[in-house]
Amino acid sequence: MTHNGHREVEHEITISAPAAAVYRLIAEVENWPRIFPPTVFVDHVERSADQERIRIWATAGGTAKNWTSRRVLDPRELRIEFRQEVSAPPVAAMGGTWIIEPLSSGESRVRLLHDYRAIDDDPDGLRWIDEAVDRNSRSELAALKANVEAAVNSEDLLLSFTDTVRINGHAKDVYDFINEAQLWKERLPHVARVSLQEETPGLQILEMDTLTKDGSSHTTKSVRVTFPHSRIVYKQITLPALMTLHTGYWLFEEDSEGVNATSQHTVVINTANIARILGESATVADAKDYVQNALSTNSRATLGHAKDYAEGRR
Repeated sequence: MTHNGHREVEHEITISAPAAAVYRLIAEVENWPRIFPPTVFVDHVERSADQERIRIWATAGGTAKNWTSRRVLDPRELRIEFRQEVSAPPVAAMGGTWIIEPLSSGESRVRLLHDYRAIDDDPDGLRWIDEAVDRNSRSELAALKANVEAAVNSEDLLLSFTDTVRINGHAKDVYDFINEAQLWKERLPHVARVSLQEETPGLQILEMDTLTKDGSSHTTKSVRVTFPHSRIVYKQITLPALMTLHTGYWLFEEDSEGVNATSQHTVVINTANIARILGESATVADAKDYVQNALSTNSRATLGHAKDYAEGRR
């Protein structure tokens, strides 16, 4: 529907999951990296009972970008309204609503409404937005369906854990060591190759070849968001074979005595590759143990070298 250069469109999809569960996964923004593939990280800027401002970091066409949206949450009606605070040209304004409707106890319809305007009501700009919104809405809803159904039906595939190292040094020095990943090949024995791009300050694309204990190497690619000098969050966009999702963060908490440096990982196990990598008799539990052991070993090694670096600079 169009009036005065203002457009309203709707997309929908049916999901095999209870409406309340679908609403919760969209409402709680910490779930977004798990259910929306482009999303790297979402943070609350401010929040009250039913209103919030959120900042979203996501990838688009190979580059990372971020924006801030306001949301109004209605858990009773299973509705979430959203509005971008500042839109990027050619978009003059962009907002919409998620509406989740129960079809049965285990099935729901998700409707995604958008309303938008082009700058100066330019018809070419509006056409560009039409195509972008249509393409993005379809892929977003398809991903939402796949990932929500997987999340609801496979809580046992999800793995989250942390490793913490105590460092007698300053948070800034520990942060610098993790932030300066372009130096990791020289600084970390388990990194065979590394490439770091940071076109926008605070948004990094990190690609590296990592060696595991058995001598094999795998390539990973991550988008990282940096918050000097307290934390660095990331999402892997090129994954090893045993994972369908890998997100994490490095957290640096300074007190009068030193720093607690923590590495956190959240992983979803890729069941399709367990037998090929770990053998026919291997279980999901075996895969979780293997993945946690591999990630913990590398995280602890990295934190150990960060500790040496920071303590050497005191």
